Amino acid sequence: MTEAPVIEDLRTRLEATLGGAARAWLDQATAEAAAHPGRPEQKGTPVWELRFAEAGRRCGQDNADAARVLLLHAAEADPATLARVYAQGSAAERRAVLHALPHLVQGPQALPLVEDALRTNDTRLVAAAVGPYAARYLAPHDWRHAVLKCLFTGVPVEAVAELERRAGADAELARMLGDYAGERTAAGRPVPSDLHRVLALTAPTAPAAAEAPSAPATPSTGEEQES
Repeated sequence: MTEAPVIEDLRTRLEATLGGAARAWLDQATAEAAAHPGRPEQKGTPVWELRFAEAGRRCGQDNADAARVLLLHAAEADPATLARVYAQGSAAERRAVLHALPHLVQGPQALPLVEDALRTNDTRLVAAAVGPYAARYLAPHDWRHAVLKCLFTGVPVEAVAELERRAGADAELARMLGDYAGERTAAGRPVPSDLHRVLALTAPTAPAAAEAPSAPATPSTGEEQES
């Protein structure tokens, strides 16, 4: 789990943007989550999951991701709980779960959620899926395809966490990018400018790609508009 100061900083920044009623709601909702965390053996829907669904209405759409990450952290949501909340959630709620993964999961157990998001064409989900958790745990083959997915869907490569580290000196990624550029050119279509940026990182003189998990990084909590 992410160190407490990271979550505390997230909460401080969120509270600075909320009005009094929204701050009171957040205090109550996170207290409920801490007091009654969801566990697979419990019956019924934990009250904090109901709060999770209403975060956008209570805190505003721009703040919903951060509020939901705080709720998941307060509930100490385990991979099974995260999978359930993701499966039952709207696109905006799924995005928040993806943003919460680096805070809550140490290990690859939640990769199925990342993989599911990468199969969609929802650019907000794709952008959330290529955050710090994916940078740590996606296998090289899957990570390369995630980068290509960003190029396919128009997600800026700035969304890809640790892009320079993982793309550095990656000859296979360079081959895949070259093939994609060739296909676009042959079809008379423009090559995305981001492709050239990533391709430059794959040069042999670029920093060597590290395929082992990196040190934890603070994920974006997302400020995209909720669907």
